[in-house]
Amino acid sequence: MKREVEKLVLWLRENVEKAGAKGLIFGMSGGIDSAVIAAVSKLAFPDTSLGIIMPCESAYEDEEDARLIAEVLDLKIQKVDLTDTYKTYLESSFFSSNRMARSNIKPRLRMLTLYYYAQDLGYLVCGSSNASEFYIGYYTKFGDSGADLLPLVGFLKDEVFDLARELGIPEKIIDKKPSAGLWENQTDEDEMGFSYGELNAHIRGEKIDSEIADRIEKMHKNSEHKRAFAVKYEK
Repeated sequence: MKREVEKLVLWLRENVEKAGAKGLIFGMSGGIDSAVIAAVSKLAFPDTSLGIIMPCESAYEDEEDARLIAEVLDLKIQKVDLTDTYKTYLESSFFSSNRMARSNIKPRLRMLTLYYYAQDLGYLVCGSSNASEFYIGYYTKFGDSGADLLPLVGFLKDEVFDLARELGIPEKIIDKKPSAGLWENQTDEDEMGFSYGELNAHIRGEKIDSEIADRIEKMHKNSEHKRAFAVKYEK
């Protein structure tokens, strides 16, 4: 993992330089993926890395964890509370009975916020989707997937944990149940209907329960549009 960290840092520097940018900006959710992004970004750009904490009807514990990560990394952070913005948006449009339609507004507001800061500062936006999530489309289109760089998309979830340990991320964050933070007590594995261990094993080609394997492949197929650019009409 030490070698992987070194390669990631070099990759980040090369892509930021190629874009003529000055540094990196990313969301700080208090979870392990964003913690790893914060750590490698800080290594790549010690003075021009910025983490944004963006609560939106979020648990305060998530903000505490994000601040803990920032303290450990000596990372610059800012907070933008999007709760009132989210409520105003729903009031200005309509209240959908579809829970996911409502919840997915939150990561899209966060994406908007990151790009606002990024353009002002001349930074690139770093997304935190990993290979496990990417395979089944477990992210919000034009939300947390809206980024200039996706450093973790080549790493399965268990490898992200290995990176976190190599980077010195606090055990509290490593032991925390992965969650997208879309609603209270939401966890990734409960929502997916299988564990990251089962998902990682399937992606690696290992044999798992056939019903779970079928579910994973169905999610992979149905989310194909998320991994591609908008469909273009060809004359």
